[in-house]
Amino acid sequence: MRWRRGRRSTNVEDRRGGAGGGRRMRMGRGVKTGGIGAIVLALVAMYFGVDPSVLMNSGLAGGSGGTVSSGAGPSQQTAAQQEQADFVSVVLADTEDTWTEIFRQSGQTYRLPKLVLFRGEVRSACGAAHSAMGPFYCPGDEKVYIDLSFYDELRSRHGAGGDFAQAYVIAHEVGHHIQTLLGVSKQVHAQRARVSKAQGNQLSVRQELQADCFAGIWANHAHRTRQILEQGDIEEAMRAASAIGDDALQRQARGYVTPDSFTHGTSEQRVRWFRIGLEAGKPSACDTFGATRI
Repeated sequence: MRWRRGRRSTNVEDRRGGAGGGRRMRMGRGVKTGGIGAIVLALVAMYFGVDPSVLMNSGLAGGSGGTVSSGAGPSQQTAAQQEQADFVSVVLADTEDTWTEIFRQSGQTYRLPKLVLFRGEVRSACGAAHSAMGPFYCPGDEKVYIDLSFYDELRSRHGAGGDFAQAYVIAHEVGHHIQTLLGVSKQVHAQRARVSKAQGNQLSVRQELQADCFAGIWANHAHRTRQILEQGDIEEAMRAASAIGDDALQRQARGYVTPDSFTHGTSEQRVRWFRIGLEAGKPSACDTFGATRI
């Protein structure tokens, strides 16, 4: 993925140093930064948690140079950690450019989300969260939260490494921000309160698959306008989407799957809806709620 010359977002909060201060770190363009039911739910949260308010309440959770704001005091970061932070800043900026333009074309204004880097645990408007929950989006404060160690898990445990796979994770979480802005998340939450648990899970699956589709739209627009893709990038994203399918995670945890408990979609579904967004490049293609086949 060609990212090093990309614009850096000013909407990244670096909280990896712990509590304290209000430091802002300057990141220039040249800086190189590179029972069973509960177990299954915890695995899903660990590898792609997206609805932390539900999980926390259940008790499972214990360009030119840009600026990255830090709510922490000074902390030492390795060169690799700095490179990762720089990369995240570029990807976030790329999603900003993509969705600002898409919203503009429909006569709307895109409200930029924030992205919070943390280590170990973090507090959000959705409550306290731990790294084991994986990346998540909190609609209460319109922020994406990520402990960058998640990428190590994605690579070492699931064989889904690579920078574009990492970018896909961010783009998916930003997809949930799009759903918040469009009112989708609010509608899903209201509907889930009126249906059975199995039906509620199906709504959750459709919501997650739409976020995957939105991630594909980002990839489409980013490449058409900024030529970011390199050979093998799409395959990286496909491996990441496949690795975190509900069926793959459940099979890993207990050797079999129970489809009624799925909340994020199967590996095949996640890959297919990412590809739909990638090929179509427009939000109207991502109507997972109206689709007869998901």
